[in-house]
Amino acid sequence: MDALAFQQHILQGIPDVLPPPKPYDSAINHAPKRQDILNRDEKKLALKNALRYFPEKHHAALAPEFYHELETYGRIYMYRFRPDYEIYARPIHEYPHRSLQAASIMVMLSNNLDRAVAQHPHELITYGGNGAVFQNWAQYLLTMQYLATMTDEQTLTLYSGHPMGLFPSGKEAPRVVVTNGMVIPNYSSKDHWEKFNALGVSQYGQMTAGSFMYIGPQGIVHGTTITVMNAARRVADTGNTAGKLFVSSGLGGMSGAQPKAAVVSGIVGVIAEINPKAVQTRHNQGWVNEVFTNLDTLIPRIRKAVHDKEAVSLAYQGNVVDLWERLVQENIKVDIGSDQTSLHNPWAGGYYPASMRLEEANRMMADDPGQFKTHVQASLRRQVSAINTLAARGMYFFDYGNAFLLEASRAGAEVIDRPTGKFRYRSYIQDILGPLFFDYGFGPFRWVCTSGKPGDLAVTDALALEVLETLYQTAPACIKPQLEDNIRWIREAQKNNLVVGSQARILYADSEGRIRIAEAINDAIGKGKISAPVVLGRDHHDVSGTDSPYRETSNIYDGSSFTADMAVQNVIGDAFRGATWVSLHNGGGVGWGEVINGGFGLTLDGTEEAQQRARHMLLWDVNNGLARRSWARNSGAMCAITREMQRTPLLRVTMPNLAHEELIDTLIK
Repeated sequence: MDALAFQQHILQGIPDVLPPPKPYDSAINHAPKRQDILNRDEKKLALKNALRYFPEKHHAALAPEFYHELETYGRIYMYRFRPDYEIYARPIHEYPHRSLQAASIMVMLSNNLDRAVAQHPHELITYGGNGAVFQNWAQYLLTMQYLATMTDEQTLTLYSGHPMGLFPSGKEAPRVVVTNGMVIPNYSSKDHWEKFNALGVSQYGQMTAGSFMYIGPQGIVHGTTITVMNAARRVADTGNTAGKLFVSSGLGGMSGAQPKAAVVSGIVGVIAEINPKAVQTRHNQGWVNEVFTNLDTLIPRIRKAVHDKEAVSLAYQGNVVDLWERLVQENIKVDIGSDQTSLHNPWAGGYYPASMRLEEANRMMADDPGQFKTHVQASLRRQVSAINTLAARGMYFFDYGNAFLLEASRAGAEVIDRPTGKFRYRSYIQDILGPLFFDYGFGPFRWVCTSGKPGDLAVTDALALEVLETLYQTAPACIKPQLEDNIRWIREAQKNNLVVGSQARILYADSEGRIRIAEAINDAIGKGKISAPVVLGRDHHDVSGTDSPYRETSNIYDGSSFTADMAVQNVIGDAFRGATWVSLHNGGGVGWGEVINGGFGLTLDGTEEAQQRARHMLLWDVNNGLARRSWARNSGAMCAITREMQRTPLLRVTMPNLAHEELIDTLIK
């Protein structure tokens, strides 16, 4: 399809003439059938909700088709309206637009649905099994039309994928405001999500799926590398991590970063994945070095890789429980262990029980959800039993923030330390990212070159490296290790072939680093050294973006980890300080009802206005979280926010006074 035809398709929105039905493409990785959760009257309501996108003249043709989708897949996706053109992050000027900011959002949105990036592209799901950009294709078509026709004095409002419309606003306002899954708290169970999503009134936006900020597995590989690298350092007595063995599971949208992170960290990574298509995708991309379908051949390969101190990634195409139990049986020393199955979504494809074929599990999941839950929980108990055995032999196991320990505890697995009543294992936030990175303001800063040109990305890499190396010269000792890891990362980024989809990069930086990188990039755009605007963003999984007691805020111990003021304040503050778009979600990596998270996108176009927006917004976006972490008495955060106040005279943060433990103990025994 040529550029003009593509633009015409975008501008028409929902076509007036019905396109022909589309065949079901079995070559694409599809979402599993969702459970049949609606009663008769609710199914009628779901059909009415779907048909309101279309004029009445089409209802007779579409109603039976949509009902068939609801009965067959558990959702109404409107497959007929999936565009004929290929969806990917095209160069920004190929999109029809009246607002360059809106065009940058179309670039990001398209990247989330790129079939090379998205987990279930035809169901509009980017990652995590249910992390959706939209609920159906009508929402996509309308949103793209709105973005293509809006001006810099309008704001598009999106309610869980539904474009509510364009509203007059000012040039300083965000172009898009996104909310996903913002249901009343008492209606936030997993079954509520199933029902509301089947009705077409709410969706699970994950973190960066429904906010258009997903950049493929690179978006997680950096944080995973930092986590795995520091976990390996914990178990390396001599400081040499070569030959350490890391075992985990999952090769999907987010978990697929694990094998690459193991190689970058210089260790042996063994990752189990039951879905052959996910294994094939990661192997074709070069993120997995070798694939094994038989444990009898995998086990000797593991022994050799560890003995030879290889930096290699091995995928086991099979169930992770079988892998863990075989490692116990073979008495193989595992140095580091974790799990990245999508246990925030355990009953709908996020976790597959052992001793059951994938197809069989998918049928049971939809047809007999009660029995499927029983099998999942039995499998979790087996998995934890094997993990406990290996941990007793010296393995360092950490929860990867995917609700593994939470769901395992609900299944009755032995993950609770009986004397304390706490989880036997700590999360990676508690041990690594929280105290070493988040408490010092370091988090997953990212940018995307909307030109789609690798040359532009190379320029941004060089600018970022120059900024980090300059900051390193005068940095205090407490943040030099963070800077060292990120300097190494950005130096090797292109060599490690990290780009999937858009020309994007990610690194961990504090507010000073983020602002200086943004200023350098914006200046380069203004001088023509970068050919098109660059979008700034971050993972919601950051210093300030997310309130999640079992993950991002698990190292906050003042009792406030279950509050969500930080995430909500973060989004509001970003909106009036210059963000191009903002998003607020219920749900993320740990599950619907377990977390509130927020994000932003900010378009740099080389102007002084963009420069000011970046300075104001990025300063707030990081230091909001630092202030909260400091108030929770986290020593690293107290140090970091004090340093920021010295650098920024207009910043004044309420600091905690520390009570002596001995005084409290004399009163309460």
